Amino acid sequence: MRITKYVITSSESDILPSDIAMKIYGSKYDVNVKETCFGVVVNGEEEVINALIEEIRSLDPAGIFIKDRGFPPGDPRRCRGRRGGGARPGFYMIEAEAKMLPMISRALAATGEVPAVPEKKKPLMPNKLEDIIKEGLI
Repeated sequence: MRITKYVITSSESDILPSDIAMKIYGSKYDVNVKETCFGVVVNGEEEVINALIEEIRSLDPAGIFIKDRGFPPGDPRRCRGRRGGGARPGFYMIEAEAKMLPMISRALAATGEVPAVPEKKKPLMPNKLEDIIKEGLI
């Protein structure tokens, strides 16, 4: 079965989308590749894509992310050239997700003990505040 996946790089990664595309072009895999501003879109047989993804992720395990895509590159249901231009449906979601990737990359790359998140202080209830004020006046 043919599948399509996004390979998205974190903006803090040393690996560029063009580096990934060149690695795929030079590989033994028979896949379709489309380079984008945030990574590449790869389309091919499931076993081939999964093997290729393993190789690509090994370049920067904490900075390269994989996302499933429901349509192959150039599909008329998603191709903006056939829809009259504009952003592809889903582009804004990928753009929003890409903004979070640097934080996720840093967390994945971090080693050692992760400090616990401090417990949030509960707000002071009005009646407790009144009691404190009264005690201060007496």
